[in-house]
This record gives sequence, C-alpha cells and structure tokens, in this order.
Amino acid sequence: MNELIDYLVVSIVMISVGIYGIIVKRNAIRMIFSIEIIANAVNLTLIAFSRYLSDVQGQVFTLFAIAIAAAEIAVGLGIIIIAYRLYREIDVAEYRSLKG
Repeated sequence: MNELIDYLVVSIVMISVGIYGIIVKRNAIRMIFSIEIIANAVNLTLIAFSRYLSDVQGQVFTLFAIAIAAAEIAVGLGIIIIAYRLYREIDVAEYRSLKG
C-alpha cells in the first residue's frame, strides 16, 4: 500500500505542475509540454493501480494513451508551426484574430 501512495503523490505533483504550466505560461510549446505532463501523470496513476490490483488492463490502456498522445503532439506542433508562419509569434495571447 505504501508504494501505491508514493506513486499517487508523484502523480499529484505532476498534475499540479502541468496545471500550473497551462495557467501561467502563454507560450504554445510550453502549454503542449504541460498537457503531456498531465497525460503522463494519468498514465502513471493507471500503471500504479494496475500493478496494485494485479490487473493488466491499466497497462494496456496506458499503451493506447501513449500512442494517442503522440498523435496529439504531431497535430499540435503542426498547428503551432502554421500559426508561427502567419504571426511570427508563438505566444497564445497574440492569436486573438483566430477567435470566431
């Protein structure tokens, strides 16, 4: 039980760092990194519970989540590159003209 709590504490810290990065930083690349930190915290929690319960389903789900996160990063970086070519800036606050 003590190992599970250790993993959950690390996961909570990672989620906190990710949320801080999304709220405070306005750089698009840093925001993507923050989203990935949150996704990795969720993956760590899934793996910890999977190991604690001796069930493989959490580990399988984590592998799918990692694959989906890789696709998300590819699309996100593509959008950031296009936005940089248009505005010469990767600060999200400068993208006001993208609003509906």
